[in-house]
Amino acid sequence: MNPTEGNGPGVHDWAVVPLPDTTFDPLPHRLLREEPVARVRLPHGEGHAWLVTRYEDVKSVSADPRMSRALTVGRPITSMTPHTLAPAGGVGRADPPDHTRLRKLIAPTFGRRRMTALREHTERMAGALALSTLRTGPPADLAETFVGPLSATVIAELLGVPAADLDRVEAWRAGVLSHDTTAAEGESVKKEIAGYFADLARHRAARPGDDLVSELAAAREAGGISTPELVSMTVMLTLNGLDAVRNIVSTMVYVLLVHPEQTAKLRADPARLPRAVDELLRFIPQRGGVGMPRVATADVEVGGVTIREGEAVFVFYPAANRDPGVYTDPDRLDLDRDEAPHLAFGHGAHYCAGAQLARMEAEVMLGTLLDRFPGLALAVPPDQVAWRVGTVNRGPETLPVTW
Repeated sequence: MNPTEGNGPGVHDWAVVPLPDTTFDPLPHRLLREEPVARVRLPHGEGHAWLVTRYEDVKSVSADPRMSRALTVGRPITSMTPHTLAPAGGVGRADPPDHTRLRKLIAPTFGRRRMTALREHTERMAGALALSTLRTGPPADLAETFVGPLSATVIAELLGVPAADLDRVEAWRAGVLSHDTTAAEGESVKKEIAGYFADLARHRAARPGDDLVSELAAAREAGGISTPELVSMTVMLTLNGLDAVRNIVSTMVYVLLVHPEQTAKLRADPARLPRAVDELLRFIPQRGGVGMPRVATADVEVGGVTIREGEAVFVFYPAANRDPGVYTDPDRLDLDRDEAPHLAFGHGAHYCAGAQLARMEAEVMLGTLLDRFPGLALAVPPDQVAWRVGTVNRGPETLPVTW
């Protein structure tokens, strides 16, 4: 990378390139240590933006009310994809008080009572899937036979998406969360998704169930949320539940299998699983590039650098999770690590709404696999595991295992 290339002096071109297994992207890894507040230009959009990588700076920007998501609407900010993933008017591109209002509507869905009941249900489904996989016999592709189906079923039931529609939603997921989708294709797919969830909300308003879409449909009838806001919320949660969880947990399984000495300790003491999940979340580079930018509403000093009013800023949570000023030997997996909380789910107002759900699914799936498959191992050498390319969320395309 030549820091003088790009749109102006001192701008680093950041290409989207396929990276094997859990290899960390070299540019943000270097900038974290050499230039923690730097200008970057991404493959799409216009101009350049600031990239913030250091742990405390990332937290500061994420929690600063002078950093606006709403002001990104209508601006062709440099980006990883040719189309904007988060729709205008949705919770991902809202500032308080609208953002606060929208988050309050979904808070009960991810509260302790609902998560406790959902965990018990998820454990039963995980046990049934594990039994089915055992009966079929090795080798098996855990991404397709266990992690993928379970994560899809959980989010579909939580939202109220009929099981018969899951294949259709999966196809939309593949189209939207791709670096290779054109702007026109991306907008077309998002229009289809919006139409589907608007129709589903109308159906749930007439025949409500015990699901989030029914609750949001009732809130819309009461004037608490608009149709575009409802659609944006359900699309965001569905795509994250289908894609992010599938990739994160599949990668966790891979990482455990290539670190057998640490996995053996976890098998010997299952009570360590919650801490192990947090360390895996810290360690895994979950994204191919960055997520949503923010726009400064005033001059803001970050890490000794002044970001001017109107300039775009990205924070890179995976880099913050590898900050050597915060974590001891940060590029090493240590399931016994007990240091600063990771930022895998973000920070501040836009902290991931489904964080508790994702953590619960990871604990259930990993716990089930460790318990039911004592001899679990990769069925191929690690360098033969196929990894997804051209997608926003990183993870194994297939995860062939034996036992």
